[in-house]
Amino acid sequence: MRLFLDTSVLLAASGSAKGASRFLLSNALEHQWKLVTSDYCVEEARRNLLKIGRTAPVVWTEQIEPRVRAFSTKLVLDKPLVFPKAKDRPVVIAALEIKADWLLTLDEADFHLKLGREVYGVSIATPGEFLLEQRARGML
Repeated sequence: MRLFLDTSVLLAASGSAKGASRFLLSNALEHQWKLVTSDYCVEEARRNLLKIGRTAPVVWTEQIEPRVRAFSTKLVLDKPLVFPKAKDRPVVIAALEIKADWLLTLDEADFHLKLGREVYGVSIATPGEFLLEQRARGML
């Protein structure tokens, strides 16, 4: 299963050893989750690491970055994408191009309220919602 991690998830995992975001990264191999993101999200995360805490850059370098595959995106959509937040459009487009099964984000206001729970076959959830659904399906 291919999980696209938004910047918010990358930052949360870098800033806290607890929580669903770090759990995803720590348990990806065991559950055969392929963790992916875009070069856009990686750059945005790097710019904001120090805002998360003093240890976040070290955690990023040693624990987060080695476990997530970043893709460069060049997709041109043949379908409309009506999404008012220009800064988040590259995230949605990258998740579609990478053919993610899930787009995981903590930005519920911009993603869930504007797009709902799915966009062109890619499910949208917070890391916690994703894990609860996996548990309900007996996959955790």
